[in-house]
Amino acid sequence: MCWGLVVALALGGGWWWRQHAAADAAGQRRAAPPAAVGVAAAQRQNVPLQISALGTVNSTYTVTVRSRVDGQLDKLHFEEGQPVKQGQLLAELDPRPFQAALAQAEGQLLRDQALLQNAQLDLNRYRQLLEQNSIAKQQVDTQAALVRQYQGTVKLDQGAVDNARLQLSYSRVTAPVSGRAGLRQVDPGNIVHASDANGLVVITQTQPINVLFSVPEVSLGPVLRASRAKPGLAVEAWDRDNRNKLADGALLAIDNQLNTSTGTVNLKARFANADEALFPNQFVNVRLSLGEQENAVTVPAAAVQLGKAGSYVYTVNADSSVSLNKISAGARVGDIVIVEQGLQPGQRVVVDGLDKLRDGAKVTVVDRAAQNRQAAQGAGKNGRHKRDGSGPAGKRRASAAQ
Repeated sequence: MCWGLVVALALGGGWWWRQHAAADAAGQRRAAPPAAVGVAAAQRQNVPLQISALGTVNSTYTVTVRSRVDGQLDKLHFEEGQPVKQGQLLAELDPRPFQAALAQAEGQLLRDQALLQNAQLDLNRYRQLLEQNSIAKQQVDTQAALVRQYQGTVKLDQGAVDNARLQLSYSRVTAPVSGRAGLRQVDPGNIVHASDANGLVVITQTQPINVLFSVPEVSLGPVLRASRAKPGLAVEAWDRDNRNKLADGALLAIDNQLNTSTGTVNLKARFANADEALFPNQFVNVRLSLGEQENAVTVPAAAVQLGKAGSYVYTVNADSSVSLNKISAGARVGDIVIVEQGLQPGQRVVVDGLDKLRDGAKVTVVDRAAQNRQAAQGAGKNGRHKRDGSGPAGKRRASAAQ
């Protein structure tokens, strides 16, 4: 009897506890206020398609100017950091050793030319005597061979003269390309060698100038299609903060293979750089334009979430509840995302307050912009009160002073 009473009391207590807990949970659900969210409407608009990337500025030509001959550096004829033109005289080496070598080669040439001339005259005489049977044919043949020998010697001498003249010209170092000269690598008075690694100066061509950047493999298809449809796609170069546009250019080349380690392909753009806003080895933000997608459905990028099943957004229904909508997200352009499928223009999507949302949850739509304006106005009033003493703290200070 006692055990039956104990069991009955235990069962009754358990049933009462479950009913009480369920009632508390239901009360909590009823008491939980709707989540405050910010919303934006999906819009249909023409969207310029762009690919953003980080690029590096590269000069069109980078040339280390070296002396082609060994010698003492006499003079430099350029200013560091200043533009130079192709063919402009940059430096002079001591020309005297090369002038002496040229004079020696020219003297050797004159001597051998005289020997050749004399041998040719003798050959002509021997041939006349041979016609009169006054000389052996062997002697004529020997003289003819001597003439050919001197002809070869004269040709060798002429080559030596040309080489000596060329070496003398190398004592004057000229700019191989137009561009901007860097800092000089050697001072006048030093002995320079053709094998010097640093050379005399480095010239970089900055007008025009190139920017190298890479795009992911998934973007290669759109880039190739747009490039075939319109060669020379527009490219913009922006500063590192992405605030100021530095230059406008055009796509010059697409590499012929992907980088397997990064999954990207390299692209090169060319800029006129008339104002020299781009500098070699500078880092810039690149925007490659692929044209325009017409009548695209767009939403703010903040509305698009990524889950296990793909991209989705929360849409606000007429009864102030939200629904989880799976979408097919396209390209992101700035602060908006193109929605390929899953959303219609005019549908309201949640852009703020997404953290605790669930499918079917009730929400209250608030104007975040208005709240921010009110907060800013309140902060301004508090600041004025602090300055003029009209706020609570100022009034307390005034009372204490009295």
